Amino acid sequence: MNILIAGCGKTGAKLASQLCEKGHDVSIIAQSRAHADTNIDNAFSGTVMYGIAIDQSVLKKSGIDTCDVFIAMTDDDNTNIMSAQLAREIFKVPKILARVSDPEKANFYEDLGIETVCSAELTIEAVCASVRSDYSERLINFGSHSVKFTTMDIPKEFIGCSPHEITYENDETLFAIIAPEGTLTLVGDYDGVPLFKGQRLIFSKIV
Repeated sequence: MNILIAGCGKTGAKLASQLCEKGHDVSIIAQSRAHADTNIDNAFSGTVMYGIAIDQSVLKKSGIDTCDVFIAMTDDDNTNIMSAQLAREIFKVPKILARVSDPEKANFYEDLGIETVCSAELTIEAVCASVRSDYSERLINFGSHSVKFTTMDIPKEFIGCSPHEITYENDETLFAIIAPEGTLTLVGDYDGVPLFKGQRLIFSKIV
């Protein structure tokens, strides 16, 4: 699929790399070259456009006219909803997803016909799953998709690996890492230190 991502923070850049590895044609809009250089890794094989995601000329130069999926992944909810509305109303993109941090806004955006992924709800559900048992699964729904969270003690074969070195199942990714003292770190914010004994891992998978 031809996918355009608006937002080149740690999460947006990681998503772009993973979609490239799955064989998709991916473009990403970064606010600046410095932002892209900081967050994009070597796994990304797509193209980068610089500018603001609510600028129609930037969206056009990024190929929104021919994309199959538009994903708004900036750190600003308002930018995400505005760019998603442009993608839907002006450019008629078939599939649109918008990242939001406020659960109340997520419900409002859903009423507008824009599918959302709420980072706050994902984190809350992941934490709730992690405190239930040494191994637990939790299935939650987001729009037309379901996401399964699986929490487990770190497997022996993962010790010493960094998150990007792990081989995942289809549509599965490492969502967060729980330190022995209980601190939870989202993978997008993890500093790249190899995984170690005593950690617990939270995987997410679209089902």
